[in-house]
Amino acid sequence: MLTLSRRDALKAAAGAGAALLLHRTPALAQSRPFLTRAIPSSGEVIPAVGLGSARTFNVGASRSERAAVKDVLRLFSELGGTFFDTAPTYGTSEGVAGALVQELGIQDELFFATKISTRGGASAGVRQQEASMRSWGRAVIDLNQVHNLRGVETHLPTIRRAKEEGRTRYVGVTTSSIRQYEYLEQVMRAEDLDFVQLNYSLGERQAAERLLQLAQDRGFAVIVNEPYNVGRLFRAVRGQELPVWAADFDCETWGQFFLKYVLAHPAVTVVIPATSDPEHLIDNMAAGLGRLPDEGTRRRMERFFDGLS
Repeated sequence: MLTLSRRDALKAAAGAGAALLLHRTPALAQSRPFLTRAIPSSGEVIPAVGLGSARTFNVGASRSERAAVKDVLRLFSELGGTFFDTAPTYGTSEGVAGALVQELGIQDELFFATKISTRGGASAGVRQQEASMRSWGRAVIDLNQVHNLRGVETHLPTIRRAKEEGRTRYVGVTTSSIRQYEYLEQVMRAEDLDFVQLNYSLGERQAAERLLQLAQDRGFAVIVNEPYNVGRLFRAVRGQELPVWAADFDCETWGQFFLKYVLAHPAVTVVIPATSDPEHLIDNMAAGLGRLPDEGTRRRMERFFDGLS
C-alpha cells in the first residue's frame, strides 16, 4: 500500500480542484458519494467534512497574504464542502473569509456558522451579530453559537430572537476545552439547541464518555473542532507507517485516519478541521469519500494510537 505524508498527499492536486480529487480516487468517487449527515432538528442534509478558521484565516489585508486561504475556500466549494465555521474573535478570520467568499461569489452557497463571542452584555452580542452579517454580505446567518459558553444566559436569547425573526436559522453553543464539559452538560440538559460544538479526536476522547450520547438523546447536531488535537496527533505518528489495515476503510493518509475516526462516531454531524493549506484541504475532504471504520475498527485505532506513547 502507498503511504503518503500529509504534505505529499495530493500535492499535485493543490491547484486543480475537484476534478483531480475525483481522478485520484475514481472508484471511490463513482461508487460512494461524498459523506453527508442530517441535522436532527430539521432534517437538512450537509456534507460531513466542513472547514474551520481558528488561527488559519487570521491573515493580513494584502492579496498575497490572502492568496492561500482564498484557494482553500475556492477548493472547498469546488469539492462540495459547505459548512464554514468562524468567529468574530478569531482575529481577522471572519472578515477575511467574508470578503473572499464575496469575491468568489459563493457567500450564499456556504453554510455560514459564526458565534457571539463577547463578555459584554446583550447589546454587545447584538452588535456582533449584525457585524457578522455585514462581513459576509448576508441577511441570514445559518448557525449562530454562544462561543465557549461565555454568557449563555445573555446571548442565547439574542440568537433565539434572531431565529424567530428569520435572521438566523440554527442556535448552538460551543466549547473547545475539556474543563468546560461539566458546564456544557448542564447547558445541554437545560437548553433547547440545534447544534453543540466540542473538541473530540483520537487523542482526546473524553467527549464520548457522556456528551456525544447526550447530544444523540436530545437530538442535537454535533460539530467537532480540533480533530487533530491542535496538531498533536501528527506529532505522535511522526515517522510511523500508516497501518496496512487502514486500507479496509479507504484511508490513505494520517489526516484521513484521524478524520475518519471522528466521522465514524454516530453522533457526529460535521467535523471542521481548520487549514490555510490547499493541499491539506484536499486531503481533509478526501476523508469524506469511501468507507468509514466500524466500531471494532475504531477500538483498534484507539489501541494502536495509545500504543504509540
